[in-house]
Amino acid sequence: MTPSSARTDGHTAIVVGSGPNGLAGAVLLARAGLRVTVYEQSDTIGGGARTGELTLPGFRHDLGSAVHPLAVASGFFRKFELSKRIELITPEISYAHPLDDRPAGIAYRSLDDTADRLDETGVPLPGGGFARGDGNAWHALFAPLVEQAQRVAQFTGSPLLRIPAHPLTAAMFGVRALEQGTPLWDARWRDAVAPALFAGVAAHSVRPMPSLATAGTALALATAAHAGGWPIPRGGSQAIVDALLADLLAHGGEVVASHPVRSLSQLPPADIVLLDVVPRAFVDMAGDSVPSWFRSRMLDYRHGDGVAKVDFALSGPVPWRDPELRGAPTLHLGGTRDEIAATEREIASGRHSDNPYVLVSQPSVVDDSRAPDGQHVLWTYTHVPRGSTVDQTEAITRQVERFAPGFRDVIRASASRTAAEMEGQNPNYVGGDIAMGAATLWQLAARPTLSIDPWRTPLPGVYLCSSATPPGPGVHGLAGAYAARSALKTVFGMSALPHLGLTEGSTT
Repeated sequence: MTPSSARTDGHTAIVVGSGPNGLAGAVLLARAGLRVTVYEQSDTIGGGARTGELTLPGFRHDLGSAVHPLAVASGFFRKFELSKRIELITPEISYAHPLDDRPAGIAYRSLDDTADRLDETGVPLPGGGFARGDGNAWHALFAPLVEQAQRVAQFTGSPLLRIPAHPLTAAMFGVRALEQGTPLWDARWRDAVAPALFAGVAAHSVRPMPSLATAGTALALATAAHAGGWPIPRGGSQAIVDALLADLLAHGGEVVASHPVRSLSQLPPADIVLLDVVPRAFVDMAGDSVPSWFRSRMLDYRHGDGVAKVDFALSGPVPWRDPELRGAPTLHLGGTRDEIAATEREIASGRHSDNPYVLVSQPSVVDDSRAPDGQHVLWTYTHVPRGSTVDQTEAITRQVERFAPGFRDVIRASASRTAAEMEGQNPNYVGGDIAMGAATLWQLAARPTLSIDPWRTPLPGVYLCSSATPPGPGVHGLAGAYAARSALKTVFGMSALPHLGLTEGSTT
């Protein structure tokens, strides 16, 4: 029994939605002594962190997230000791970025190795050969952040309205975001490889660039790449969900699958209700019980553009033109930074791109449990206008073939989902918006509303805990943990959190 659990014995909590945030909130509430029930509308739990056979028997694909830098950076997962519960395979290459006529940019876990590689693939000289590249510039950009990686993770994983625990780290991060998120973004670079490498990560935000949001995304993810790496869970993302579920069940919680909740009135009485849903779904569930002013704020919440996803079963490895890419679990395709920026502008204007940005994960190069011997799975998505019904199989195949001639020859099968079908799979992905909200600067501060406690709703005991609340998208569990913490403090006056690790210990 935790020091605070006696105050919650006999009390109950309900969580709607079993994504990583919903489960993280459920775990924290169960550890605090509440009797927790999780309701999930699908017949399988996990939300955007599920794994299944989408193409052929024996090929295990991640339905949503695939690579997990936040599994080691997240404060919740560190306290939960996730790395002791599942096997996280952390490769030497965090991500890579192929180019047409140059060696690929490669971000290694080692910042020094990354800088050396950028220097070796420097500016082409008129008479042949290459001048020294942007290794020093890359190192200078990231070295101070990597040295303070946990503080960076704490800052980027906290609501923007909170006073930073480490203001100097926040300022250092902010200065770099101002540089790379404005027309000054060319000032540091003299070659094409480093800015392309940066743009590939920035495009995770699904926003036009340069902007403070795209720069902040790139800085946070690339810092994690050089600090803890970008790990892949053995067996797929489902392993993270299974670890959360096991802890919840071990502490008396239960999960009820195939149980959609359309209205809060359907729920049994409970002291705390966490909703792992987007704002518009909350309005639908709350009905007339929600005040009009809050309803308006929720309905004003903007969703971003979408993604279309294609999974491939392959007879062999992807034949990348650059052999070093065959060991890179994550790649960003789309060419130079200017090409990627142009593509993202097209998407924001409501048009599909002929030169799509493609995020690629090839987990089977490090995890042999994902495909039959000698064969591979390939996970891809591309950005499309929100709500798109256009199948992107050919567009993605063509872009991979651009950097891996012969790719078509190793495809055994594929499974495609348009942006509209992504929402059909997970209602939180409105129009295919896997970030659950446009990553504008305003919505990073007001997510989903401007408040020092943005998880709390005007309804007593009811809290939002999806990625539409701080700190936003990603498999980190923090939105659920923050919502549960707010609920425990407001409803029960608890300021100390229960121990979350595998071994018994004091509260944190």
